[in-house]
Amino acid sequence: MTISLYIIILNQILNKIHMTTGLVLSGGGIRGVAHIGAIKAMQEYGISPSHIAGTSAGAIVGALYAAGRTWEEMLDFFKATQIFSINNYAKGKPGFLDTEKFYDQFKSYLRHDSFEALEIPLYITATNLLDGTLKVFDSGELIQPILASSAVPGLFAPVQIKNGYYVDGGTLNNFPVDLIKQICNKIIGVYVNPFNSVKIEELNHVTKVLERTYHVMMANKANLKFNDCDLLIRPLNMDRYSMFSLKNLDNIFNLGYAAAQDILKISPLATELLQAAELEAMNGFSMDTSVIDSH
Repeated sequence: MTISLYIIILNQILNKIHMTTGLVLSGGGIRGVAHIGAIKAMQEYGISPSHIAGTSAGAIVGALYAAGRTWEEMLDFFKATQIFSINNYAKGKPGFLDTEKFYDQFKSYLRHDSFEALEIPLYITATNLLDGTLKVFDSGELIQPILASSAVPGLFAPVQIKNGYYVDGGTLNNFPVDLIKQICNKIIGVYVNPFNSVKIEELNHVTKVLERTYHVMMANKANLKFNDCDLLIRPLNMDRYSMFSLKNLDNIFNLGYAAAQDILKISPLATELLQAAELEAMNGFSMDTSVIDSH
């Protein structure tokens, strides 16, 4: 380590400059379980985000993580949630499933129904069908916005919050890097949606058509945001698994974990963040390693 680098680090210690790391979690239905695997890998590298932004499944995982739930508890949440239980069918609402019937399941994992009670600041998106705008939720009641953010149109009934009528945030912003990139020194993104060509015979069920439509809408916009990530985790072989099938949760989790491990092993950013975390632990405050990048 050169003398100039020592001076940089010393100045950071003296000035107590704070480094912020944003974690962005895409939508993706049940494939969002891969987010949990990625989080497990990040924790093994000592990486903890200062801010989280998520959409749909990413909003669910982001909220559980921000509330202090372990990766085991987050995985248990998905395993315990019976999406297609007859008790969840909608009556008199525009959807197959009544989104608000999942409230109690969330409440059992999120003790305090409030953004302010979270350990990590959280930003989630939902789409207002009434005026066609994107709504960002980051304060006040927590569970209703999560339900709104994950209400896939056509399958889940929209969620009314005050004067808005909301569905899946992924309709307009499935990879919400833009919500936190201006307030974070580094961005780690986890994107769990594949987009490959398909054959007509593969679109042989209403859920497959809905899923394909969802992916078409969000693919191009999301790809433009990949360059905004300092570290991008994209699990492989996600196209093998449906957005709505609960049969392969452990496999999906393992794909997320493996993808994150592979990236973190070779990424200079992972080493940088780990060194910052170690220095913070030794000195009781955070270090802005972005200063080192410019030297």
